[in-house]
Amino acid sequence: MRYLITFSYDGLNYHGLESQKGYKSIQAEMEKVLKFINNNQDTKLVSSGRTDKMVHAKMQTAHADIFVKITEDKLKRAMNSLLPSDIHVIKTEVVPDSFHARYMVKEKTYEYKLNMGEYNPIERNYVYQLGKKLDVLKMQRAIKSFIGCHDFKAFTPNKDKRNSYEREIYEAKIIEDKDILTFVFRGNGFIKYQVRNMVGLLIQIGLGNKTENCIFEILKNKNRSVGYRTAHPEGLYLVEVKY
Repeated sequence: MRYLITFSYDGLNYHGLESQKGYKSIQAEMEKVLKFINNNQDTKLVSSGRTDKMVHAKMQTAHADIFVKITEDKLKRAMNSLLPSDIHVIKTEVVPDSFHARYMVKEKTYEYKLNMGEYNPIERNYVYQLGKKLDVLKMQRAIKSFIGCHDFKAFTPNKDKRNSYEREIYEAKIIEDKDILTFVFRGNGFIKYQVRNMVGLLIQIGLGNKTENCIFEILKNKNRSVGYRTAHPEGLYLVEVKY
């Protein structure tokens, strides 16, 4: 029987979600638990998409096939009793065997948190400690340029090769709360480093190193060498996945 698993995690101590030989990953931890529950059968966890080293998830989803008879609630409780404390299953639900956690995603939302104020050692692994004042109004105007369907080749790594870099952003905004900025991006999908690169460019706009109109030209020219740095991973959160 196929189960959709909704879970959250603190990415601090993991080399990303996806299993990588020689590194600790969210997927490996969850598959170890699922194997134990599934009568010691190797059990593949198929997520809605990977997250990188030190990136967090308030809501991530994945599917897995379980061959033992177990209720949704018991599966949730069994997993949480065996998982490390920085991974938590929120919900499990039976889905059709045809369901696919990655290919059926309709929408994802990411948030990125940044501190413009005094360095905060307690939040250093969860909020990017920029420690510089930014022109937030300029950034709020600029971020709207990402809304719509665009080719995001300029916001992905050079080594990322694919047939299409086209993604649609439904919502892009910045919420200001004193010195904390929360960047919100909601769209039909995101490519590796895309959100962190968009934030990195917005930071340069906020610092006055780039004009707020530069986003249009960068998207148009698809030029990855545009003089901005990828934002640090610890401020990034996957917050919602919709099917």
